[in-house]
Amino acid sequence: MEQYMTTPGQSRVMDRWAEGLLLTVLEIAPKIKENQHDYDTMADFMLSATMALNDFIRMGITQDWATHMIGHELTALHGIDHGASLAIVLNGTLKVLREQKYGKLLQYAERIFGITQGDENERIDKALEKTEEFFRSLGLATRLSEAGIGEETIEIIAEKFNKTGVAYGENRNVTGDTAREILLAVR
Repeated sequence: MEQYMTTPGQSRVMDRWAEGLLLTVLEIAPKIKENQHDYDTMADFMLSATMALNDFIRMGITQDWATHMIGHELTALHGIDHGASLAIVLNGTLKVLREQKYGKLLQYAERIFGITQGDENERIDKALEKTEEFFRSLGLATRLSEAGIGEETIEIIAEKFNKTGVAYGENRNVTGDTAREILLAVR
């Protein structure tokens, strides 16, 4: 377990709070899909979303907004809801940046999905599969093609990122070329 907590810019407390929010969303999302008028469940969801977005769980943490920034481009170009864009882009980001996020992906596999069997790569693969299954269970697309988005969009986003010189991610290594690779992984 200690192997997950050795990177500078991480906090055990913040990890646990974030994991608690993720576990809450995994638990209540199917209930929300069933009944969006269940006030208590929706209140739990809105509180979880508020805590995730108001800087509460990211205080002092190195952050990676690459998935969000790529998702914003999909929203701008195709009008896809932001959350839906994240369901498409997230696994591509995790696959392409797998080595960089290796320890956190192992932690995610164990703490969020309870995956402890198999070698490290098998556990990460299973966590990525479970993430995609979760999104699909909610009726979300997890591939660009499912949202009617072709390779021309991938090139537009890559060119825009490269032209403006942006570099997202914890290590500021998600450039247009990396964004292209991420989107190709989920086409």
